[in-house]
Amino acid sequence: MQPLILKSTMLALIGAGVLIGTPMLAEDRPGGKCAALRDAVFDAGHVTSARVISAAGDLPAYCEVRAIALPAISIEVRLPITGWNGRFYQVGCGGFCGNLGGRSGFVNAMGPGLQKGYATATTDSGHHGLTSVDADWADGNVNAERDWGWRSIGETNRVAQAMIQAFYGKPSDQAVFQGCSTGGRMANMAALRYPKMFQGIISGAPALNETGLAGPGLAWQVKANTGPDGKQILKADKVDLIGAEVMRQCDGVDGAEDKLIADPRQCSVDLSKITCNAGSEVKACITPKEREVVEKWRKSPVDSSGKTLFVGGIPEGSEPFWRTWLTGNETGAPGLNPLFAQSFGSYMAYPEDPGPAYNATEFDFDKDPARMEAAAEMYNADDPDISAFRAAGGKMIVWHGWADAIVSPYTTVAWHKAAEKTAGGAEALAKNVRLYMIPGLDHCGIAPGAGGISQANLDPLGALESWMQKGEAPQSLMAHN
Repeated sequence: MQPLILKSTMLALIGAGVLIGTPMLAEDRPGGKCAALRDAVFDAGHVTSARVISAAGDLPAYCEVRAIALPAISIEVRLPITGWNGRFYQVGCGGFCGNLGGRSGFVNAMGPGLQKGYATATTDSGHHGLTSVDADWADGNVNAERDWGWRSIGETNRVAQAMIQAFYGKPSDQAVFQGCSTGGRMANMAALRYPKMFQGIISGAPALNETGLAGPGLAWQVKANTGPDGKQILKADKVDLIGAEVMRQCDGVDGAEDKLIADPRQCSVDLSKITCNAGSEVKACITPKEREVVEKWRKSPVDSSGKTLFVGGIPEGSEPFWRTWLTGNETGAPGLNPLFAQSFGSYMAYPEDPGPAYNATEFDFDKDPARMEAAAEMYNADDPDISAFRAAGGKMIVWHGWADAIVSPYTTVAWHKAAEKTAGGAEALAKNVRLYMIPGLDHCGIAPGAGGISQANLDPLGALESWMQKGEAPQSLMAHN
């Protein structure tokens, strides 16, 4: 009977499509082609892992590749197992970056690209950080500063394209970059330093002038809100009172009372109506000192001669987000803006890092801007001349929320005006670059604002795809559900 069992077993195997005596190659097995990328070789770096991630939720199955571009840029590439659309989607990172994970939604996240069949990639920008406000990795480390400033953009692209070629046997047809905040700065930097690398760019709430923002910009806010005793003047308990008065005075200026301020430049708020008089119950009003803080926050920082150092200012309508960025909350969580100011000044701003002893209140508005020239060369992406990107035929969407309380929307508007002038006029620039300002939107749409508007309501990638593929510049970035 043994020969009969063997014969039936052989027939079953043949029926299953397995040829006896012809061993399967590793790359032909499920996941084998992905695992083979562990041995992929490229210059100045190496692959650290490659594995198949099963489909889950709205994400398809993909090959996850982790790699290092020397000296220390960590990169993750995601390659759809099936259904690759032939294109590449690279994303930036937020704050001081420092990790590959934890990015949900649209902003700086690979998911939206992967859902549409793109091969995708991201980076930690060249260092490990415990949080996005942690910059001690830059202490005396100019290589890491350079990688965060610009080099990680090109290196991530280089490694990702090597993995795409090895996995699919051909390069991508088209490349898109998407980022917000620091990722938005990276997006503009890509247009400046790598003008032919990406055919489409999405730049959200871009921290274009990093040294201006994190230097005098944030130091101005910290100084304004620090009393002679070193304590915080304006705290979270007055934020709602201020926000309500701002909305009362500004909501209808645009012709619609919808709890949204269409353009804060159209409204000048007088806080005298909620300023305490002698004998007033302080909880129901703001003190003259607190009012002074708000009035300073509305302005751009200046030096002792009155010269504007950075086009900034906290816009009216951003008050719902002040607990996150400016004042901290009632339970003791600090505002993020002061933390960024402290960390940047301690480790990233100057040729000689002052270290943790530095305090943002020490910023010298007359002397310190000039001390950041080397940092500005590495970090800043506010050059309005993107003619090389435009000449290459690239399309660029820039978007910013009018209620952004960390990266001032006024900075982006000023850059766009300068870019129009450099391009030879608004019409010339609009052929390749469009700016979309969104009322009521928090920084990068992180927290929902009035009416619940957040990044979930936006579809910049769909808008860009339509522009690139159909030649139709989008009228709006709002998602169509």
